[in-house]
Amino acid sequence: MAWRKRHRLTQKELANLLGVRNLAVYRWECGMRSISPYLHLALEALENRLTKEAEHKEEKDHGDLS
Repeated sequence: MAWRKRHRLTQKELANLLGVRNLAVYRWECGMRSISPYLHLALEALENRLTKEAEHKEEKDHGDLS
């Protein structure tokens, strides 16, 4: 849950990005189910994408101040 909240995503938004139901995200966060290795890789890729987007936005925002 901390990862999802750090990226300001709802369970539904994360589920849509991963192509799963939001019930699956709920179950992972509650410890009812484990994340499959495939989805773990998808989360890593999503983490990289979101981080790059945030860095790009930050650079753009700072560039506008100059």
